[in-house]
Amino acid sequence: MPSSIAAIEEMHSSGASANDIADHIAAAIAARKLPPGTKLREEALSRLYHVSRTKIRAALLILSKDKLIQIVPDKGAFVSQPSEKESRDIFAARRIIEAALAREFVAKATPADYKMLEKHLKMERQALKGDHQVRSRLLGDFHVLLADVAGNGVLREMLRELVARSSLITMLYQSDRDAVCSSNEHASFLEAARAGDADLAARIMLEHLSHVEGALIFDGSAPHEKDLVSALLK
Repeated sequence: MPSSIAAIEEMHSSGASANDIADHIAAAIAARKLPPGTKLREEALSRLYHVSRTKIRAALLILSKDKLIQIVPDKGAFVSQPSEKESRDIFAARRIIEAALAREFVAKATPADYKMLEKHLKMERQALKGDHQVRSRLLGDFHVLLADVAGNGVLREMLRELVARSSLITMLYQSDRDAVCSSNEHASFLEAARAGDADLAARIMLEHLSHVEGALIFDGSAPHEKDLVSALLK
């Protein structure tokens, strides 16, 4: 993402839409420049982006639908701050669902499916060096793609919701090093699945999800870089 100052100046000159503003705030959250719990004040945002408060409200609504922020009646909008208990409950649910989906994937995956997923892995590895938001989305999408191949529509929709919520959690509380480990574990899963070893594939998936959960930092020591945006929103 361009620097916040440069990006905002560019939006000033071109006229920012609600989607532009939502994308910029989302990128700041993903880059850990707006820590969990930060209050997003409409008046300050309106000044910052040189737009009306109506447009700011539209941008905040977009962000709330993506669960990146929470809008609390009579209090305002805040960067989402998933609790440790909520996060652990989400990963517990994912382990139950994805152990079964891993076995279904091994039984149903075709050579074309493996080719598609290998291409996705390449995109993951490229994203590890760049945008946090894109990285988190791609790491989560890997699991949804496995569910697509498994073909259980009910479980797929349940997993989509859980992955969306856990992607936000990892974006906020996971280190760059652990994101690299996640991509490597995706590759190990595919290797076991391609060999037809459903037991090993399921075990790797369970270990992978446990590794991701175990590496999350909830004590407030996760690195966050405050920049001009967060300073203005205090």
